[in-house]
Amino acid sequence: MVRGSVTVVRLVSAVLVCAGLAACGADNETVPAGPTATPGTATESTQPPPNPAEIAANELGLVPVLMYHQLSPHPAGDYDQTPEEFRDELERLYREGYRPVTAAQYISGRIDLPAGTHPVVLTFDDSTRSQLAFTDSGAVDPNCAAGILAEFAARYPDFNPKATFYINNEPFGGDPRALPWLVAQGHEIGAHTANHANLAGLDADGVQRELVENIRAITAAAPGITVRTLALPLGVQPRDRGLTTAGSWDGTSYAFDAVMLVGSNPAPAPYGPVDPAGVPRIRSGHDTVPFDSAYWLDRLAANPADRYTSDGDPLRISFPQRLTGDLAPRWAAQARAY
Repeated sequence: MVRGSVTVVRLVSAVLVCAGLAACGADNETVPAGPTATPGTATESTQPPPNPAEIAANELGLVPVLMYHQLSPHPAGDYDQTPEEFRDELERLYREGYRPVTAAQYISGRIDLPAGTHPVVLTFDDSTRSQLAFTDSGAVDPNCAAGILAEFAARYPDFNPKATFYINNEPFGGDPRALPWLVAQGHEIGAHTANHANLAGLDADGVQRELVENIRAITAAAPGITVRTLALPLGVQPRDRGLTTAGSWDGTSYAFDAVMLVGSNPAPAPYGPVDPAGVPRIRSGHDTVPFDSAYWLDRLAANPADRYTSDGDPLRISFPQRLTGDLAPRWAAQARAY
């Protein structure tokens, strides 16, 4: 049951007023600066990628970044879903040709998907036990978000349902198994501040302390990872917005590749006019609200030329000639307009 933040093109002009919606935020691998071939993907196929024009490839199209919070049989808030609703949303995404990438992969342009499919970013805020919990036997709870993703992956291996979990300190009820398990499954772990702080109410020292303490807690629980992306609690920026992308406190520095907002519309393609300091997300919750996930998935289905469609070749960026002006100059060497 899918119902469908500053945006980029034709499709989203009606929603700019919705960026104030309230809601409650890194990849465990080295992310290169652009498209790369990844072992086990279409680049190893004996068949060359199809002609981009024949499949209407558009790698300058819109990318839905979906924002989730709690899963509960009895949702208490506008941002919560039942497990059944989440399963239905995944089914719709799969049926309509969406394939997940992490937030870090999205912002780096490392989108390596089969020809004709569309990227979607699944993000979870607040690190609650409804997102990841374990049974008495040590197995992952099949009705938590991570358990549902694992079950979906078993049924649809080509969906590869990797997500980005934006966590606070003491995540998932303080279970020490949680973060290592997420890393082992290929999920991204992102920052969401140590205490789910409203950053607008803190001075510069307080903002940086919240982020550094959060990163320290993450890397202590999951050694070896780099925290690459941040989701703003409540979608609220601090007074000095630059502190969300880089800063330092008590001898520890941080830098984020992307900062996720609470918004209402799809994100621009990473090769176009994206603002890494303010990536919009689409809410997905229990009740139908304006500009939720069903609304946007419906719009993108009705206007397929507006959404990101992969050309199947991670070493090039294909798009219709009419969108040439949307390409950021640093990607020009990989561009293929048709």
